[in-house]
Amino acid sequence: MKEIEVVDVREPEEFNGPLGHIPGAHLVPLKMLADQAKALPRDRPLVTVCRAGGRSAQATTILQRAGFAAVANLAGGMLRWRAQGLMVAGGSE
Repeated sequence: MKEIEVVDVREPEEFNGPLGHIPGAHLVPLKMLADQAKALPRDRPLVTVCRAGGRSAQATTILQRAGFAAVANLAGGMLRWRAQGLMVAGGSE
């Protein structure tokens, strides 16, 4: 079992675009998150991510209101993740 579930709330073209995505991340665009939250695991913490952290902060609030207790926002998003040289799937920047 994975220790955390990464929920990427960007649009598909961003997820597959130049910044790439965190390996193993689950894509759920922000506009669909409230409707698809029930499909997310409740047995491990969730970490939301977007390009820079704004949409994922909104996603954290949506998930908390949906009853998820262990939710965190990846501050700085994929821009910070890449700047720190962490592993990325896809992307070209």
